[in-house]
Amino acid sequence: MFHILVADDDKNTRRFLQAVLEEANYTVSTARDGIQALEILEREHIDLVVLDIMMPGMDGYEFTQTLRDVQNNIPILMLSAKQLAADRKKGFLVGTDDYMTKPVDEEEMLLRIKALLRRAKIVSEQKIVIGEVVLDYSSMTVSGHGQTIELPQKEFQLLYKLLSYPGQIFTRIQLMDEIWGVDSDTGWETVTVHVGRLRKRFEGWPEFEIVSVRGLGYKAVKKV
Repeated sequence: MFHILVADDDKNTRRFLQAVLEEANYTVSTARDGIQALEILEREHIDLVVLDIMMPGMDGYEFTQTLRDVQNNIPILMLSAKQLAADRKKGFLVGTDDYMTKPVDEEEMLLRIKALLRRAKIVSEQKIVIGEVVLDYSSMTVSGHGQTIELPQKEFQLLYKLLSYPGQIFTRIQLMDEIWGVDSDTGWETVTVHVGRLRKRFEGWPEFEIVSVRGLGYKAVKKV
C-alpha cells in the first residue's frame, strides 16, 4: 500500500484530504508545515507528498527546494489557492511534479496521484518493455529488432514520456514544459520536429506508434 504525506497548515483541509486518500486505500500521514513534513520523511517511508504552498515556518516552495537540493526525487503534488501562471511556474521551477488549484476536484486529484506514482515506479525501474523492445533510461537507448539505438537526450525523454503513458494525450506545451523546462526559450515547434525524427527512426517498428491528435497534441500507442 502506498504511503502519502499530506502537508497543510489548515486542520480541516488535512482531515478532508486524509479521508479522501484513505477511502482510496492509501496510508496517510499529515504535517502542519514543511518542517514537520521533513521530520516525518526522516523517520517514515513516504511514496508521495501532497503539499500546500502557503504554510508558516517553511512553505511549500522552500520544502520542495530543500528536497530537490539533496537529490530527493519523491513525487510532489502542490495544492494551492494561488491560480496565477507565475505561481504554477515557480512551483515547477523549484521541482514540483504537478500542481492543482484549490478547491480541488477529488477525483482529478486521485487520478493525478495515481499517474505520479506510476511514473515514479517507471523511473525507478529505468526501463520500459514493449514486446521485444526495451527503452533503457540509464543509457538512453532503444533496443529491438537486432539493434540498439542511442538517442539524443531530448528525443529519448520525449519518447520515454509518451510511452510511459500509452493512450494519454499530451499537448505540445505540456511536453515542452516537462522536457525542455518551463523557462525554456525554445518554441513548441521543437516538439513537432522531435516527433518527426522519432517517427523516422522507428518507422516500420510494429510495437508502438506516435499518433497526432488534431488540435490537441500527441499520444503513444502500444500495439503489443
